Amino acid sequence: MNLKKMLDTSVSLYADKTAIICGDNRMSYAELDAESNRIANKLLALGIKKGDRVAMLMLNDTQFVSIFFGIVKCGAAAVPLDTKYKPNELECMLGQCRPAVLIGENQYVKPLAELLPQWNYIKHVISVGGENGDYLSYEEIINKSPAIAIDVCIDEEDTACIAYTSGPALKPKGAVLPHSRLVKSIETSAAGFRQSEKDVVMLFALPMHHIVGLIIILLTSIYKGSTVVMLSGLSINSLMQSIEEEKATIFIGVPFIHRLIVKKVIEEGLEHDLSSLRICGSIGAPLPIELARRFEKHVGFKLINFYGLTETTSHVTCQSLNGNGKPGSVGRALPGWEIRVVDDAGCELPPNQSGEVVIKGPIMSSYYENEGDTTAMIKQGWLYTSDIGRLDEDGCLFLEGLKKDMVITKGQNIYPSDIESVLAGYPGVESVVAVGIPDKMRGEVVGVAVALKKGITVTPQQIKKHCLKHLANYKIPKQVIILNSLPLANSGNIDRREIAGLLAAAYAADQP
Repeated sequence: MNLKKMLDTSVSLYADKTAIICGDNRMSYAELDAESNRIANKLLALGIKKGDRVAMLMLNDTQFVSIFFGIVKCGAAAVPLDTKYKPNELECMLGQCRPAVLIGENQYVKPLAELLPQWNYIKHVISVGGENGDYLSYEEIINKSPAIAIDVCIDEEDTACIAYTSGPALKPKGAVLPHSRLVKSIETSAAGFRQSEKDVVMLFALPMHHIVGLIIILLTSIYKGSTVVMLSGLSINSLMQSIEEEKATIFIGVPFIHRLIVKKVIEEGLEHDLSSLRICGSIGAPLPIELARRFEKHVGFKLINFYGLTETTSHVTCQSLNGNGKPGSVGRALPGWEIRVVDDAGCELPPNQSGEVVIKGPIMSSYYENEGDTTAMIKQGWLYTSDIGRLDEDGCLFLEGLKKDMVITKGQNIYPSDIESVLAGYPGVESVVAVGIPDKMRGEVVGVAVALKKGITVTPQQIKKHCLKHLANYKIPKQVIILNSLPLANSGNIDRREIAGLLAAAYAADQP
């Protein structure tokens, strides 16, 4: 099975049913099929061949869905990218995957106009929304390109998607996701949620360039004939109102969003009827036990915790849907997945001993054109996650930390090396360290300690401004301290633990 056949099956069963709701726009399965055919036919007319990459810079909307399926229907690989990335971050990713076509919202394509001639591997640019005479128009393609079915033979092992991980953007790693493994993960996800055509699934604050939005919510819903309701922004009131109006049955969010929901209900009361919900899920960051308890107490639902990575194509564990999962656990492995906990030598550990979590199942085939990182992460079919955890005697997984240096803020993974690389080139900076600082609402925020060269004066605000110019907004440090020199540990290396303590104290002092 491939994604094209998967959509064909859903269209044959649910042609007139609403597939996507986005604002006032409602798209049926038949309309999605026709619109994606128009995109696919245009891409073929432009000379796109099997295996070519097509990059996407799109917000969550119906056009994203049509474009994604249009790409995979013609045998190309979709490369969805984060719209928050700055040009230097995009250049690293585009330079690696070398897409033949870039399709993006006009507001994101326009600022790249001066750089596009340098990216000569991009042969065509398609602009979505607004007038941009320099590029092909998505709207014109939809009006003029034929909607006839695409006759392209797609092998199950062909690449459907290259999903760039939330690893260092300046050293990008694109997970290659073949059709067969995506379909297998989608089937497993749907079975785990007991999803059907009767479900209405909320897509809120989870971008579709990420596997949660794209695979766990969108593609799983398309596979089962469900309806996806897309909401923009971060209005908790709009979310709860839409759940009530659309009678949503599934809502999945990151812990940051769940905290906002609890905060709103405590402050304003529960003003909307959420009784249609049968699943409230949590993913993307550790779910604190206290948050799960407060959510149940104030909102009235148990949060179902589950776990997955970009490299696993979807989630690999899930707590029991009856809400009786063990507090602090992300649940057991879903059918088709195996989980072990191993020591540094790769030997499996007994229950309740902590080590690195390794996973076997329909994982990515590789990192795109990155044999070194692929070999380091996939060993004898097992994916080494760098997550530290333990399995109890019942096979429930408990995550305990990270083997790699990473900050998780509002469900977004941030690698300190990105911030350090950008600031290392700032005039007057002698040395710099970025770390995570605990934050009750966000989980963590980025803090930065900077040592300056002798005689140089730089303010924390200037440091933040420089980061804002070169990094996605969510990576900008919330706390910056300027030191004469960075403290050293007994080993002679920079003492990151002491720096983390200094930044945490400074951040706490600045909070109201």
